[in-house]
Amino acid sequence: MFSNAFIMVAIILVINIVYVSLSTMRMILTLKGRRYMAAFVSMFEIVIYVLGLGLVLDNLNEIQNIIAYALGFGLGVIVGTKIEEKLALGYITVNVISSDPNIDFTRQLREKGYGVTSWFAYGMEGDRLVMQILTPRKYELKLYETIKTIDPKAFIISYEPKQINGGFWVKQVRKGRLVNNHNKNSEGGTPSAAQQSISKPEDNRKL
Repeated sequence: MFSNAFIMVAIILVINIVYVSLSTMRMILTLKGRRYMAAFVSMFEIVIYVLGLGLVLDNLNEIQNIIAYALGFGLGVIVGTKIEEKLALGYITVNVISSDPNIDFTRQLREKGYGVTSWFAYGMEGDRLVMQILTPRKYELKLYETIKTIDPKAFIISYEPKQINGGFWVKQVRKGRLVNNHNKNSEGGTPSAAQQSISKPEDNRKL
């Protein structure tokens, strides 16, 4: 009897974790404009939801089943969010303000394959170098590490753009060139002549 009750609790817990994980991913995919992928995920989501809810409704007199359902719901939100973070869908835009405009910031970032638009600005304490950097989310943490290595005092603001259109950098990403640049840099490779021409500090071309 105890064994059967334990198995029922485990089944309800696992089913609800899977259901809410899929539900969380579906909402995130919808917000990112991946409507067809979201619709595909929702088909599996609703089937699992009906199975889990049916088990609970058939055994409402068992309090442990309700607790397992609630616990699985909470864990599912965490699991779904973690999965989305690992998938790292979409792009991230990072605005950086450096207090030292003489740092060869833009060249170093462009050599690593990031799309950078830079300009000089004036802050309360003097000249500033401002940069807008676009990168796939999978390289977001690596970008932060690179920025902090170049200028530990740099001011960083990041946000996720809703729509991206045009620009030479987007075409490079779609062709896989940014991935190749990261691989070359991780292996200690040197930038090509084309990259070096793009990476001039005074070149402030738009993305």
